Amino acid sequence: VEGGFALDEDAAKYDVAKHHSLVVMPTKTFVSLPCDDLPTVVLNAVDGVLRHAGFHDQSEVAAWSEERRESKYARTLTQEPSEGRKISPDKSSWRCVDTGAVENLWLNLGDGHIGSGRQHWDGSGGNGSALRHYEEMRAKGKEYPLVVKLGTIAPSGADVYSYAPDEDDMVEDPLLAEHLSHWGIDVMTMEKTEKSMAELQIDLNKGFEFDKITESGAELESVSGPNLVGLANLGNTCYVASVAQVLKTLPAVVDRYVAPAMDLARGAPADVTCDFPAQMSKLCVGLVTDKYASAESAVNAGAHESAVNPRMFKNLVGRGHAEFSTGRQQDAVEFFQHLLEQMTREEHKAKARLGDAPPTASQFEFEVEEKTTCVESGAVRYVTRRDNVLPLDVPVESATNAAAVSEFKERELKRQKTSSEGSGGGGGGGKEKADDEEPVRPVVPFDACVAKIAAPELVDDFYSTALGRKGTASKTTRMKTMPNVLAVQVRRYYVAEDWTAKKLDALVPMPTTMGLESSLRGRGMQPGETPLPDPEGPASAEAAADGKGNGSSATVTTTTTTTTTVEPSAEIVAQLVSMGFSENGSKRAAIATNNVSADGAMEWVFAHMEDADFNDPPTAVTSAQSAAATSPASEVGTNPESLMMLTSMGFADVHATAALKRSGGDVERAADWLFSHSDDLDAACAEVMSGGGDDGNGVGNGSSGGVSPPESPVVDGVGRYELFGVVSHLGSNTACGHYVAHVLVDGTWCIFNDRKVAKSANVPLDLGYLYFYRRTA
Repeated sequence: VEGGFALDEDAAKYDVAKHHSLVVMPTKTFVSLPCDDLPTVVLNAVDGVLRHAGFHDQSEVAAWSEERRESKYARTLTQEPSEGRKISPDKSSWRCVDTGAVENLWLNLGDGHIGSGRQHWDGSGGNGSALRHYEEMRAKGKEYPLVVKLGTIAPSGADVYSYAPDEDDMVEDPLLAEHLSHWGIDVMTMEKTEKSMAELQIDLNKGFEFDKITESGAELESVSGPNLVGLANLGNTCYVASVAQVLKTLPAVVDRYVAPAMDLARGAPADVTCDFPAQMSKLCVGLVTDKYASAESAVNAGAHESAVNPRMFKNLVGRGHAEFSTGRQQDAVEFFQHLLEQMTREEHKAKARLGDAPPTASQFEFEVEEKTTCVESGAVRYVTRRDNVLPLDVPVESATNAAAVSEFKERELKRQKTSSEGSGGGGGGGKEKADDEEPVRPVVPFDACVAKIAAPELVDDFYSTALGRKGTASKTTRMKTMPNVLAVQVRRYYVAEDWTAKKLDALVPMPTTMGLESSLRGRGMQPGETPLPDPEGPASAEAAADGKGNGSSATVTTTTTTTTTVEPSAEIVAQLVSMGFSENGSKRAAIATNNVSADGAMEWVFAHMEDADFNDPPTAVTSAQSAAATSPASEVGTNPESLMMLTSMGFADVHATAALKRSGGDVERAADWLFSHSDDLDAACAEVMSGGGDDGNGVGNGSSGGVSPPESPVVDGVGRYELFGVVSHLGSNTACGHYVAHVLVDGTWCIFNDRKVAKSANVPLDLGYLYFYRRTA
């Protein structure tokens, strides 16, 4: 059979019977298994081979596994003297000291206590004695936070959990082998006998969220044909597939890459693997036409799915990028913006082949209008920047079922207290599902998300040019223009206080049609409004003044330009002096950073404290001179704090300035660009600063996220939209898990799950991550 027997793809089409035999070479004698007459050593070897996870299982675990941090307690862990006590490698001898349980056992690396883990999500697993033992020891002043799951110990490592309140998560123990050896366990002789936490997480994910997003369990009708072709998963490439399945439906993409496909192929260079127009065209032709569609699968639901392999496309788009060039799972929103950025660059370079039509990215671009109002004076400033994704925060406090959620949490807490069973993943558990009660998740209306982005934001410590001093400002955000295609990101993922990536477990029912004119349309300067004077000319003073740069290119609406002498902030100087720096040096730092903040001034001190004139009295400078000194690229509004952050990484001022200009002030994107162009940084920076960034770096002129230069026209129209694509993510954060796309094809919603394509029975409108809307009027 062409392609071999792929069980994962064909499992639903066949009844599979497995039979194992031991083959004795070279006679090729077959011994049916199980066979009790075989020597014990052979039986153990056979058992090990059968238990070994195959490549697919290992890949699945890798895809769903989160990155674990090293426990801060690992290298200083105190271990009680073993006094000759050794833990047997024989699993049958393991018992919970308190309850006698024999499964889900965790060894405390500090004192050798073996206890039962917490309950699994399905109600099985344990009783929490390992955690109770830790808490009892802690109450006695003994800190033994690290436990290891006995059944997962193998030469490659094991599951380690930290019960410490400031970690309370799966962790890495770099000294695990040494810690286990203390209790007589040789990791090189151990074999894994139980599911790891990652494997249990896979089982958990294949529950409510997994079933709902992938429509698992539903009788779905497989489909094939033009626009109904799947994409093979090359290993964590589902984020590429989900975005591509949505983009291929856009007329702008079809007109540019499908209609002239033959001409694009003929005009490609000798090394076509490096030619973006040819690779993009090949991918789109494969997805949009019937070239790779299986005629059999179009009429026979049991036929093999139609799918194309995007290997060359993925390699080309990810080339040179710190993340997308790897085989790790990625954020689909970040990839979407990266792809638009690359398309903009390549379409500019290949105008002769692709035509002079506006960049494909312009279909998604819109102008964001930020209005800053000085609360005391009433003066306003309007800043315009470009974006291609509308981010929506989820205000959980606005949930319509807040009372039900609160009651569910109370029931959970009561169950935990009465049964001493935890509800987290620590010590071998997942989520408790006592009495088979489904978790009650907050339901947050779409209108509440829109209201949150439209609500005024108070900005403290804002330097008002109308008052000549700091005060309080109010900032509001609106959409100045409405794009042809609106990409909406529901921000379900966030960074917790301990800097770990988390997922907000909430439902946000998104509408299939919506209008944004009344809620988000920006109106610009209104009659009777007084503009804030801008002492820095056309660059955005506000980003530097309030320390909250927006990370995008800005065009500031101003009517007045004034020049004032910069006086060092007494507060900043006092803070720096209290740290031990000289008064003159502190004044110089405050002036050099235009009184941005104490942190920014301190960064300047660290960078200039060796200067010969650091302790000399500062000379009087104007605000314009200060801006120029702190930002060599002041014409694009470079934030002094952002510049200092990059220079503190070791980059030269000129390189950091060019990177910030190219990325529109976004520090993370600027740093990523600097590292990706390290081979020829001088040439790349010179091209950006000369205004030629469109040819060599993607967008130039301060744009970010794949948007066009600020001087190029922006599409605008009525803000009424209909939904046509949903990209959903399964997993605890965007660095692991799986992506699935639901796309409206010829009036029918279809699910694209890698190579599998079927008619959708229930689009997960409340669980999506990235939604695509197109204009209806």
